[in-house]
Amino acid sequence: MNTVPAFRYPRVLSIAGSDSGGGAGIQADLKTFAALGCFGMTAITALTAQNTLGVRSIHAVPLQILADQIDAVVEDIGVDAVKIGMLHSADTVRTVAAALQRHGLRQVVLDPVMIATSGAKLIDDQAIAVLVRELFPLASVVTPNLDEAALLVGRPLRSEADMEAAARQLIERGADAVLVKGGHLAGDTVSDLLLARGAPPRWMRAPRIASGNTHGTGCTLSSAIASQLALGADLVQAVEAARAFVRGALAAGADVRTGAGSGPLNHAFAPQALQKRPLA
Repeated sequence: MNTVPAFRYPRVLSIAGSDSGGGAGIQADLKTFAALGCFGMTAITALTAQNTLGVRSIHAVPLQILADQIDAVVEDIGVDAVKIGMLHSADTVRTVAAALQRHGLRQVVLDPVMIATSGAKLIDDQAIAVLVRELFPLASVVTPNLDEAALLVGRPLRSEADMEAAARQLIERGADAVLVKGGHLAGDTVSDLLLARGAPPRWMRAPRIASGNTHGTGCTLSSAIASQLALGADLVQAVEAARAFVRGALAAGADVRTGAGSGPLNHAFAPQALQKRPLA
């Protein structure tokens, strides 16, 4: 006798590049979704040949294939939240923006992946302007690290005051909320700033975790935020829970060697069972 379905899973779509080394990109996203009890899906924007030492090459996925991936997932399975990562070109950005609008997708976490942990640039200059113009207004939150935020505003960011000024500038440029990650600032404390339109700045600080394994930290944080939104958290709750998850994954992976460079986090340090939600 067949069981009549009464539930569904929290569904999160990653629109991002593939990391052959498994530490970042869609690989990190899927590990994060699974660890937090969500059903993960992907629309691959680019293939990269990379490992813990750096990026060797990038091959963009044809735009029609990218659009087809998004359409196939949304039209059949459905999407509760979206994480957007590496968008290598302006045309890729436009394709993703059109898909978000075509399907009316909400709860979008935009991680403006521009610079790899190794220092390799992952986006061309034209794409940055299109990203701001077309995707910022569609995102629930934009999550640049210090280097990415500096690239977006066109000046170095060397202090918390610089971070806040940059966040306000990104809000003025169309973002509803910005999480500027301050992990690249010197010091024993990591300070992140969440600024939402019309709200006071919200600083989130914690002691720095000593680890050489930080590859994919930003991908993991943004996918964890999207997971929490899919699970029903509001933005502040989602960011706080995602930061806690990343800190746990960093600590759990600090004593492990994977490759000769910057290794991955331990995404599976406290896995959650796949959650169920009543069918609407």
